[in-house]
Amino acid sequence: MHWGDRRARFRAILEGGRCVHPGSVFDPVSARIAEEVGFEAMMFAGSVGSHAVLGAPDLIVLTLTEFADQAYRINRAGSLPLLVDADHGYGNALNVKRTVEELETAGVAALTIEDTDLPEPFGAGGKARLIPIEEGVGKMKAALAGRQDPALCVCGRTSAPSIAGMDEAVKRAKAYEAAGVDAMFLSGVKTLDELDAVAGAVEIPLILGGGAPGLGSLDDLSARNVRVCLQGHHPFMASVQATYDTLKALRDGVKPADLPRVASGDTMKRLLRDGDYRSWMKDFLGG
Repeated sequence: MHWGDRRARFRAILEGGRCVHPGSVFDPVSARIAEEVGFEAMMFAGSVGSHAVLGAPDLIVLTLTEFADQAYRINRAGSLPLLVDADHGYGNALNVKRTVEELETAGVAALTIEDTDLPEPFGAGGKARLIPIEEGVGKMKAALAGRQDPALCVCGRTSAPSIAGMDEAVKRAKAYEAAGVDAMFLSGVKTLDELDAVAGAVEIPLILGGGAPGLGSLDDLSARNVRVCLQGHHPFMASVQATYDTLKALRDGVKPADLPRVASGDTMKRLLRDGDYRSWMKDFLGG
């Protein structure tokens, strides 16, 4: 498949003047829904990958192959540019290079590589910590070296705001910008003052994790060179609750015809591209 147009559209978002919210997706159907309701881009998180593929918490037990395979399924079904959270690149800098190669092949438009020490090392006791900044720079350089399509966006990511403070966040953002990343993903920023500290220190576009109430409106974020701001991953959680409620209702004796909030036949046919398949059957199977 051809991914160039999607990557060009994501770069246009980064180079534009407005911040957008991406649609959080986790499978082919959610990708089609995000497109149908009007999102400009999609987001597939490592945490959601662990939940959807393994039924596991976000503890970096998902493998690169499993994550890349699911990203490809999402891309194959939809046509929006897909931003993915590639966590720590599944290992050291050499693994990061391989991660970029696999995710580029899977069709992603942009990916983030973070500098958190992952998976949690022995004795950490649940307390997050950062890898040395020199190692982080090495990972960013390896990610860029792994890129074959120059249109693919490679984004640095740091949780320094919540782990080590804003001075360290600024230091890392500047270092990763100097290494050549296309954008900087910040996790843990709580206020506009904190955001201003990074926005005033780097020129590359910013991407924010789940926004805090103190971060203001899309206009406020746009004025600070934020071009993508996540809203969390509620679609997956909502789907879990809907599935739970439906199965419980059926187990409790509710008749299928009486179930609330079930997608109509027309909605299912539209999202599953039933018309296309019927046409192909006629053309290719002689129906």
